[in-house]
Amino acid sequence: MSLAGKRIAITGAFGSLGAAVVQAVLAAGGKVAAIDRADAPANMHGAKAFGGVDLADAKAAQAAIDAAAKALGGLDALVNIAGTFRFETLADGSPDTWDFLYRINLRTAVAASKAALAHLPDGGRIVNIGAAGALKAGAGMGAYAASKSGVMRFTESLAEELKARGITVNALLPSTIDTPPNRKDMPKADFAKWVKPSQLADVIVFLLSDQASAITGALIPVMGRV
Repeated sequence: MSLAGKRIAITGAFGSLGAAVVQAVLAAGGKVAAIDRADAPANMHGAKAFGGVDLADAKAAQAAIDAAAKALGGLDALVNIAGTFRFETLADGSPDTWDFLYRINLRTAVAASKAALAHLPDGGRIVNIGAAGALKAGAGMGAYAASKSGVMRFTESLAEELKARGITVNALLPSTIDTPPNRKDMPKADFAKWVKPSQLADVIVFLLSDQASAITGALIPVMGRV
């Protein structure tokens, strides 16, 4: 799948999934602006790095997306990966966790997408990351599922809003992703059944490609072997 010449901003780009997507986009011929709240790694393999960005802050998100577009000579797509997870029951937890996960999982995508609208051309792309666990929340998953459900509804709404411009907006719904933090938190799990970051990256590359121009408003489960 070719992304030759496409200019793509990726948020949450320094984490396990973000780094895999950066590598996959570069391998497909795309140009990447990698944005994250963390400090940039020493080697971004040719991507333009923007660290220390609080994407939940609208002004910071706008400044980062504007800088990304300037560095790449324009912007064709945005991939919203920035996010986090908390397992917390209501009885033992805090209402503040709900605000925290809303801010990191949903507001970052909203702020970055709004900032990107002026840069994206007709036929542009936005890809978000929802969660399969938001389809039916289990105990301790309420705050996380609520925030990721928000990402899903946001995806559907924005897809309708941007249809006239031919900008597609889609979301992946992964099950547990095979990352070092998840392995540490669930050491007895069968890691072979989890979704690999590279597998998710492959789906994202497809959604960014010209071949996916007819897909918008889709919530796509990527479940591995769970």
